[in-house]
Amino acid sequence: MRATIIHGPGDIKVEDRNYPTIKRPTDAIVKVTASCVCGSDLWPYRGISKNRGTRAIGHEFVGVVEEIGPEVKDLAVGDFVIAPFVDSCGACPQCLNGVTVACDHLTSWGGDDEFGHYVEGAQGEAVRVPQADGTLRRVDGVTHPDKELTASLLTLSDVMSTGHHAAVSAQVGPGRTVVVVGDGAVGLCGVLAAKRLGAERIIAMSRHEDRQALAREFGATDIVAERGDVGVAKVRELLGGVLADSVLECVGTKESMEQALASTRPGGNLGFVGVPTGGAELPIGLLFSKNITVGGGMAPAHTYIPELLADVLAGKINPGKVFDVEMHLEEAAEAYKAMDERRAIKVLLKP
Repeated sequence: MRATIIHGPGDIKVEDRNYPTIKRPTDAIVKVTASCVCGSDLWPYRGISKNRGTRAIGHEFVGVVEEIGPEVKDLAVGDFVIAPFVDSCGACPQCLNGVTVACDHLTSWGGDDEFGHYVEGAQGEAVRVPQADGTLRRVDGVTHPDKELTASLLTLSDVMSTGHHAAVSAQVGPGRTVVVVGDGAVGLCGVLAAKRLGAERIIAMSRHEDRQALAREFGATDIVAERGDVGVAKVRELLGGVLADSVLECVGTKESMEQALASTRPGGNLGFVGVPTGGAELPIGLLFSKNITVGGGMAPAHTYIPELLADVLAGKINPGKVFDVEMHLEEAAEAYKAMDERRAIKVLLKP
């Protein structure tokens, strides 16, 4: 089969790999119908995160179950499924508490499972899914989703669930004012999540017209292009002299965290979901003096998928609009380049 392999910074290739097979009785083989490039995939591509050597890449996919192991009970061949961005058992204390990203038996796509068996990356034609019952979410009543629905279902594997996690962590709700720092796919999904949760005022911090337009479509009431102290002053002006009740940090840099904290009112809440790239230390003195509550981290997508899926299937939200470019899997190198150069918000890959 064909799969996307990262060899080092800026070096993405689509290569031949062995088709996956069942290794454990709890495995399933999923034929990938759509995957994508994530903003966090750009960190190793840009050489910002530690080089882990040549490896398969990608952690977001949807597809059809092709084969199941003898101990898989909740899935059947032919089921259409969403794969969260990490594999989880569903039975350990962390999973039972809903924090599936901290599973005691956690496996990442493109690595090895706890038994030393290779697990394919998402940006390929098929994936062996360990702990299939605890990992995959079946989409009941859907077997061959159209292009638009496929895109929205794919966002639930990561970016929509992550934007939702930022909003939930920031205590977004009816009557709250919200600032979203970051206009990538996660930030835009954070805008949509804030709207879905009933926020009264949503300020998207964005410098790009295409992303500003989508932010408004998703529910942003205001756009702030300025950064730093000027950006904070603009937020204060828009909110009648005060700062935001809830702020969503959706980038992961030192600068984005500083912007988020500076935009949060005393007693407010900050939800952070941007993958940390180093340097973003929380200033404990500021949190102490302003009584700011900070929460967030990796989103437990598996936990959030059911409620978000219901709204997608009902047509209440369409997060798939963050995919502004679709390419064939063979064009994966160009997909990375397009996102790196900000010519695309998020690229959907079709095998």
